[in-house]
Amino acid sequence: MVWIQRVAPRPFAARRVVCFPHAGGSPYFFQQWGKALDGFEVHAVCYPGRAERMAEEPAGRLIPMAREIAREAADLMREDDRPTVFFGHSMGAVVAYETAVALADDRLAPHHLFASGARAPHLMRPDPDARWDDASIAATLVELGGTDAELLDNPAFVEFVLPYIGADFRMLSSYAPAPRAPLECALTALVGEDDPRVTLDQASAWRETTRGAFAVRTLPGDHFYLAHHPPFGIIEGSAAGC
Repeated sequence: MVWIQRVAPRPFAARRVVCFPHAGGSPYFFQQWGKALDGFEVHAVCYPGRAERMAEEPAGRLIPMAREIAREAADLMREDDRPTVFFGHSMGAVVAYETAVALADDRLAPHHLFASGARAPHLMRPDPDARWDDASIAATLVELGGTDAELLDNPAFVEFVLPYIGADFRMLSSYAPAPRAPLECALTALVGEDDPRVTLDQASAWRETTRGAFAVRTLPGDHFYLAHHPPFGIIEGSAAGC
């Protein structure tokens, strides 16, 4: 079982970034990042139930999944002394955070965590009554702006993709963070100016999750601002001190 895939091998890059996809996302979303982030070797997390792991059952619990990712991330970080940066979008921001929490138990930490398009973990509440049938999943995808409405009429999309998107939504709906000490790494929260689900205040609340340097940045666009405005300059600039 491989959780972290190397998107663009670059063994002589000064830094590495591990990207955590959104709900329903896969490593393919970050395929072009390897070309754009010259100073980084780009890696991406593959959750079960999609891409090369399509035959596996999707994960049902977020924190245990993050702990498994952390074990593989620890091995990666011990390969050499290159600083490792985490970038997570939407659900991926929460998974990246919980992965960093698990690494802290092993006295490891990313040098920088970018939490994109997500409210701070302590603002999230489990919703056991949430019903994620095909109609509600489709409505949410359209609202967030990450899916063309025409795709929802595609039988292959509905048969093969919608199930693991729904599984991710249900996993996130059941997420309940436990009280824990703040992280020690630098953290930057990113949010689209027109995000329908995450406000600037909710993004700014990530400040409470770390003792390290903190910044919050807004970018033009909606929840999936990074599809059209990838924050490459912010990642390169904010992580330059690694």
